[in-house]
Amino acid sequence: MFKPAALAYTYDGSFEGLLCCVFESYQWKETPLAIHSDGEEQGLLLESKWIATDSSRADRVLKSLPLRICPEAEELVRLGFWSCTPDRELLLLNFLYLGFTHGRKVMNMLADDTVNTLHKAVQQLRREAHLYLGFVRFSVYGPVMAAVIEPKGFVLPVIQDHFCDRFYGESFMIYDKTHRVALIHQPGQQAIIPLEEWIPPEPDAAEEEYRRLWKGFYNAIGIRERKNDRLRSSLMPKRYWKHLTEMKGSTTAASGGKLTGSSKKLEERSLRLGDGDGPFQS
Repeated sequence: MFKPAALAYTYDGSFEGLLCCVFESYQWKETPLAIHSDGEEQGLLLESKWIATDSSRADRVLKSLPLRICPEAEELVRLGFWSCTPDRELLLLNFLYLGFTHGRKVMNMLADDTVNTLHKAVQQLRREAHLYLGFVRFSVYGPVMAAVIEPKGFVLPVIQDHFCDRFYGESFMIYDKTHRVALIHQPGQQAIIPLEEWIPPEPDAAEEEYRRLWKGFYNAIGIRERKNDRLRSSLMPKRYWKHLTEMKGSTTAASGGKLTGSSKKLEERSLRLGDGDGPFQS
């Protein structure tokens, strides 16, 4: 749309930061050759232009999506940002160029490579999120349930409502090891927060027993004569098996029923959620 500029936009990696990149492009009528988050490795030797996150600018771009394109465009752009498609920032910028030019029609312009690629990326994210509705396995550590996932896309915001509604009376955490963030919930409060690392502690005797019972149930409901490993791998891709209780070998309870290490910190953090500090302030 605009004249290509031999530079790369660098931003803080947030959705608001990307919207500021869109604002910058329109303000200076320039199209960057690349957009990447701060700290991300650059593939091209280009002059880097830092784009600061400005909430007022981001809000102006966000409000323009339903007005100049359609209400569904905002969701599509947000989901596209959470996807794992390569160069998603530049893809979204090009999509918005088209959207602000053609309006609502852009949503159905699937013959266009940009629109088609974005729709496929969003479909992949939604498909992965749907799988995780059945592939999250919680373990109990003191008063808190916790699970670890390693998704390709950023699925936590997509599955957040499902798990918070399903376990509305529980305190739980889902740790996204790929993106180093965690969904933390306790009754009436929830947030997705950065968490650099969380290593599950050894299960206590009660947790070990529940795992044994679950594995026994999983094996008992299977029909040996109808076993089909290829079909199972198709419906339950092997990259998810690492964190599925029924696919793990037996472990030895080393904590003797006491909270240790990471579980102590998790319990303390959960009990502090109601103190009115951190991301749960009302």
